[in-house]
Amino acid sequence: MEIQKNVSLKPYNTFGIDLPAQEFLEIESVTTLQQVLQLANRPEFFVLSGGSNLLLTAPLKALVLYMNIQGKEILKDDGQTAIVQAMAGENWHELVMWSLSMGLGGLENLALIPGKCGTTPIQNIGAYGVELKDVFYACEALEIATGRICRFTPEECNFGYRDSFFKREGKGAYIITSIALRLSKTNHKLSTSYGAIQSELSQRGIESPTPMDVAEAVIAIRQSKLPDPKVLGNSGSFFKNPVISTTEYTALKNRFPELPGYPQKDEMTKVPAGWLIEKCGFKGYRKGDAGVHVKQALVLVNYGTASGQELLELAQSIQDKVRNTYGIELTPEVNII
Repeated sequence: MEIQKNVSLKPYNTFGIDLPAQEFLEIESVTTLQQVLQLANRPEFFVLSGGSNLLLTAPLKALVLYMNIQGKEILKDDGQTAIVQAMAGENWHELVMWSLSMGLGGLENLALIPGKCGTTPIQNIGAYGVELKDVFYACEALEIATGRICRFTPEECNFGYRDSFFKREGKGAYIITSIALRLSKTNHKLSTSYGAIQSELSQRGIESPTPMDVAEAVIAIRQSKLPDPKVLGNSGSFFKNPVISTTEYTALKNRFPELPGYPQKDEMTKVPAGWLIEKCGFKGYRKGDAGVHVKQALVLVNYGTASGQELLELAQSIQDKVRNTYGIELTPEVNII
């Protein structure tokens, strides 16, 4: 094990925040991870994956464990479905495209989501009407207290909207080392009704789309609306879409007739956070190098040298304005450290 000192984390977070880690260790195997946790004088540590859902506001005075365990394979194939396993350090979008190249369906709507596979169950990532839980089969995670590898079923992960067991009861207790997904080989159930997917397919003259067609449509839509983190620092959607009671939504709708809402279970309604932020005047807003994207109000961006604290203050200003205008509390989707 080669532990480095005072390593800049700028290359390891998609906001491009230049803050140091006191110590830094790249984890390339489960064995190395277990060895670190068995150290007699184990230092305080912080697990870092793709850094795509992270806002750093201060130096990390800890040993940063950068998860870079590689590997992916088809574990089972019954002719109808296949179980695909990916290690925690695999790039998520590359896994999506690899599975599609193998003729497997199920991940097409989740194309171009930044990050690595190990964090996907924590967040229950989702886009365009599909969530990870829809294809999730199992995951393996190292229990920090004991060093043993535990297996979690979908039920044990207790998935919710951008939520899971690993963000609640299991927070800080496990490090996910691999995921397994059940994907279709035949009779693909495509979801094309959400957002602009159907419109994009129609523009391409596609009437009977394949999973790859849907993925390419999703990629085109995302690229037209969302900035590339390699060009403009960002972490994708900064806030969750708030879910409020249908009674509360109806009352707000009477005051704001244009307020969009999407019915959910248990008499709840989801309201698009981007719409709220835009109506509060923040779309395209910029203060110094901290700003809100000109095409998508849900995305906060670093135009160059913005600090994590400056981006956090911008986020708090947005929360205050939305709360004061609509009485709705916006919750960050991004982990703020």
